Amino acid sequence: MTSTDGRGEAAPTAEPPTLETVAAVAGVSRATVSRVINSSPKVSPRVREVVEAAIVRTGYVPNRAARTLVTRRTDSVALVVQEPETRLFGDPYLSAIVRSVGAELADTDQQLVLMMVRTPEQQDRLERYLRGGHVDGALLVSLHGDDSLAGRLHDTGIPVVVGGRPLGPGADFVYVDADNVGGARAAVEYLSGRGRRRIATIAGPQDMCAGVDRLRGYLDAVPGPSLVAHGDFSRAGGAAAMRRLLAEEPDLDAVFAASDLMAVGAMEVLAERGRRIPEDVAVVGFDDADVAGWTALTTMRQQVAAQGRLMTRLLLERISGGAVGGSVVLPTTLVERATS
Repeated sequence: MTSTDGRGEAAPTAEPPTLETVAAVAGVSRATVSRVINSSPKVSPRVREVVEAAIVRTGYVPNRAARTLVTRRTDSVALVVQEPETRLFGDPYLSAIVRSVGAELADTDQQLVLMMVRTPEQQDRLERYLRGGHVDGALLVSLHGDDSLAGRLHDTGIPVVVGGRPLGPGADFVYVDADNVGGARAAVEYLSGRGRRRIATIAGPQDMCAGVDRLRGYLDAVPGPSLVAHGDFSRAGGAAAMRRLLAEEPDLDAVFAASDLMAVGAMEVLAERGRRIPEDVAVVGFDDADVAGWTALTTMRQQVAAQGRLMTRLLLERISGGAVGGSVVLPTTLVERATS
């Protein structure tokens, strides 16, 4: 039996507070407390306020498993990164997405479940897990090729939002992306406007939307013959691509790299070869990651934090059954520094 002190608060007991504890403090029935906890509309605002105050006073923590049985909600959201763990913590874009999603969920009841998959076996396990009702929805980033995971999940009714425009067969799900085509085009036009005529690009992987779209923007704007080498968005990949470009076109006078990490790798090779930046070769990257500031790199800024937060809000809207926004493409802007 629960007693209260002179202030109406529950007296300390050896047992943790229960629904009955909250009901006694609030002066309502156990069923009413249950309805408040499960967000039932059949409770007046005044009663809801009284019960919520009683929950705070008693320190009652709802049983998540029991609540899931009633609401069919897990209060968990999966962030699926289709890259190995080593890439996740070394790539500034991916780490910024993780931080921004976590920040957007911080003031909600949703828990973040981070999942990294790359092999077909891992994808099969992931799909079984998501289909098993362990999460309320999923955010998918770093999709490769014509991966149809988003479409398959959507077909089973799992709310999905994708980071980046998917390359695979379309489905009725939303995505949030940067203006990769327009940003790359603007970068090349900027270099051309500064008198550069032998402009090369280090393109990203062509099985990812960012790689495809940034190459397209370059090809739209390059003033002369296209000079293309492919990388993998990494520093090492940028260095290897820069070596290939110099072997094929030693007189190039500018490089647009499809990521800041690849641009930094390219600058290291240019320094090794005695090429002055920007006097001999101007360099522009894409992302405006922290490394761009450290290296005074001119780059195209994409709104990564805004992308992660907007993806999360769109997913929560779909989970709650409220008004659902459509896909969004965020603008990019040039940040001019010392490498151009």
